[in-house]
Amino acid sequence: MTRPTRRRILALAAAACGLAALGLPAAAAPLHRWEGVALGADVALMVRGGTAPAARAFFAEAARALRAVEARASLYRGSDLVRLNALGRLAHPGADLVEMLRLAGAVHAATGGAFDPTVQPLWQARRLGTPEGPAAALAGWDDVRLAEDEIRLARPGMALTLNGLAQGFAADRLAEVAARHGLTDVLIDTGEARALGPTGWPAEVQLDGAPVRRLALRDRALATSAPFGTRIGPAGDGAHILAADGRAVRWRLVSVSADRAALADALSTAAVLMDEEAQARALAAFPGARIEARLAL
Repeated sequence: MTRPTRRRILALAAAACGLAALGLPAAAAPLHRWEGVALGADVALMVRGGTAPAARAFFAEAARALRAVEARASLYRGSDLVRLNALGRLAHPGADLVEMLRLAGAVHAATGGAFDPTVQPLWQARRLGTPEGPAAALAGWDDVRLAEDEIRLARPGMALTLNGLAQGFAADRLAEVAARHGLTDVLIDTGEARALGPTGWPAEVQLDGAPVRRLALRDRALATSAPFGTRIGPAGDGAHILAADGRAVRWRLVSVSADRAALADALSTAAVLMDEEAQARALAAFPGARIEARLAL
């Protein structure tokens, strides 16, 4: 279970035609927009209504918040996660990293291990085409020691990835920033989506450019995973989402909505490795989470 930068599989639109197609009122209020890049994904922020100064202030703080999440969870840029993977230990971790790992543990338990950030060595082995047996032996969430004052990986060579929830976590952080600025009608797209406000924002789940489902997001988050949206391995034929325990990919695409983008992100990542019964059990652990789209292999 891991995800690098991938082709966009969630299209978010603010055009009046997109609103009308979903039975939503056309936006009469001004629309303010910001675009950037974080965690290997394009980021777009849209604010409906509010003043231009309030939107600019939100965008400025949002850019800082994105950098802060990258500083904790990126697999690049000398982040806290990079240092943890290199040293096997991180003293006095930031609260954001602890929160992400606690959520990872909860989703790991609910999904029967389908969501497992310790898969990183195996992902690298598959990407490079090197023997996977030794890398697979390094996986094991039970060997991650998590406390407020220290994170420790129990065995040398272990490494974590948070690519299955960090983009969603970033969206949740930006939602908090928007609320602090008094903005109540906002769409946040960090690769996963978080919508604020009751009016609704149109979203379209896509696969290879073809629409799968259209829906309106109202005070809700949406995340979509497609294992073959990006392929890894020397032959370029491997799914970029994989399981630490060797279970096979079961779905071409799964889209999950929830009250938090990080949770939707993690659940959608795990769901592509699970049958329908296991998916239902996992979702039951998080009231309000539900599958919005699903395509079989």
